[in-house]
Amino acid sequence: MSRFATAGLAAALAGLALAARALAVEPPAPAEPAPRRHERGSGIEDDGRIPRPQRPADLPNPDRWRYLPEGRIPAGNFFERFLVTSVAAPAVFKSSDAGWGGGLGIGDLDFRGQRRRENLAVYGTYSEEKQQSYGFAWRRWLHQRELPEGGVLQEERSFVQASASYSRTRTRRFFGIGPRSRKDADPANGVPGETRFTDENVSVELGSEVAWPDPGDPLVLSGRLALDLHELSGGLGSDPDTKDPMLGYPQLFGEAEHQDVVWARSGLRYDTRDSQRNPYGGFHVGARAEGGVLLHGSELVGRLTLDASWVVPLPGLLHTGDPDEENPSTDTFFLGWRTTLASGDLPFTLLPDLGGPDSLRGFVTGRFRDDASWFGRAEYRVWVLERGLGLKPPFRIERIGVAGFYELGSVGSSGIDLFESRVQHSYGASLIASIERAFPFRADLAFSKDGMRLTAGLGLSF
Repeated sequence: MSRFATAGLAAALAGLALAARALAVEPPAPAEPAPRRHERGSGIEDDGRIPRPQRPADLPNPDRWRYLPEGRIPAGNFFERFLVTSVAAPAVFKSSDAGWGGGLGIGDLDFRGQRRRENLAVYGTYSEEKQQSYGFAWRRWLHQRELPEGGVLQEERSFVQASASYSRTRTRRFFGIGPRSRKDADPANGVPGETRFTDENVSVELGSEVAWPDPGDPLVLSGRLALDLHELSGGLGSDPDTKDPMLGYPQLFGEAEHQDVVWARSGLRYDTRDSQRNPYGGFHVGARAEGGVLLHGSELVGRLTLDASWVVPLPGLLHTGDPDEENPSTDTFFLGWRTTLASGDLPFTLLPDLGGPDSLRGFVTGRFRDDASWFGRAEYRVWVLERGLGLKPPFRIERIGVAGFYELGSVGSSGIDLFESRVQHSYGASLIASIERAFPFRADLAFSKDGMRLTAGLGLSF
């Protein structure tokens, strides 16, 4: 067992210990009346519509609390709640580089029977070429209110969380540094082109976000501590002549091969959006500062990220909406912007980058890297099936929609250099299926000068 595999197991155990400690030191919540237990499905009509409940008069910022009806908080163990608040999803896949593989993801939205105040996800995958990943993520919401008629209200801006993961990804791609990096080699000008490498990574993080001074307030403070360990080696799927990344980029890979970082992260944002994970209106502006220490050499490094978004509700294209519904169908137009600046001698794996499911989706992950980056996006989302699909009871897809998007961005050697760097473009369409407002799944078909890419994941991309 490699030192990183051993470290991965230790990281998972350490992360669980941190989560347990966070639970142990949390101050006791004020006494609440015993919640009323309602019949399964209470609060949800036969067609999936959820009537909007009356908010308590003393609830601060009432429109920023998410309502969970009794039908989404069934009692019982993991198996009795299966496909409502618990799920086990096996997977089988095949990659031209990593071969056949399989995995299992287990999620519990009501971990420890806390009326959905805690959730836990655990996953693992393995392929015949020894590409693998394992990890867990845990979160506890800090503000929750029981309703006399059943169900709960949950404020989603304030939480504590912990995670740990180990991965060995053998198909990472690297194209060099700067906005003009290219896929094809150009030996005459000393450009190695694309190469692939293995990134063995251990990550552990403990953090929290809090709306201040009252739950749901627009000012949100965040803080996190993280350990990020990387070990690089040759990858799969490259040309035999360039399979070893040291041949193409010996200095960059030599500097990054064993670089490990301890991070301290803090953030501040002003956020008027009505939801943090699927907003229908509002805006946010924020900043996140990250300070780190490279464990090999004790050098100080840092990153600063500034971001903003604006969401505009639009008249329904294929529906009328219902103001008396808790989560009415709402078409939206979205604008988002983000820029990141790095300081210190960061290894290339930790430089600001563009490409992948969350930025410039038409390019592979990490397609462009440098000391600074910026990224912008416009997206128009339309709900097509207002009442979704009722599958095998009690499982239901609440809503199905589509989106069209256009993205652009660039990287540069400094913030000033960004103004002169070549701009990259990506565009495409998404299919969105939401089992409830906070859990949208999406599949993106994106195009760029590098071709077409299909990606999928949980949550929106910005």
